[in-house]
Amino acid sequence: MRESKKNKARIIPLGKIRDKRGNLSVIEDNKLLPFTIARTYWVYDVPGGESRGGHAYRKSEEFIIALSGSFDLYIHNGKEEQIIHLDRCNKGVYIPAGTWRRMQNFATNSIALVICSTPYSPRDYVRDFDLFIQLKESNAL
Repeated sequence: MRESKKNKARIIPLGKIRDKRGNLSVIEDNKLLPFTIARTYWVYDVPGGESRGGHAYRKSEEFIIALSGSFDLYIHNGKEEQIIHLDRCNKGVYIPAGTWRRMQNFATNSIALVICSTPYSPRDYVRDFDLFIQLKESNAL
């Protein structure tokens, strides 16, 4: 069975409006992302060698952008891992629910913007990778 586009992690380019005063990119609710925005947060001042994430969500979808600097986004769909290097603020990565993700290799002064489809709920997290694989294999996630 083919995976639908909505259920597949992918890079989504953000438009760039060029101007001699500087560039501008826009995200408008329900126009670019395949979900309605419910929460936004950013990760910054990550010490060298540290990683962030290391979990999956049962329901929440995400869109992650490197607003400044760069980092690597590791995405696992239950069968294979993909690594995406984010270093531009005019593209981001859509991550569907049920996808393991972690961010690492942060450059100095990097800022990761994370846009989510649901409000924060600790019950939505799957924080154990072995459990994540079990849930994916049993189609429970």
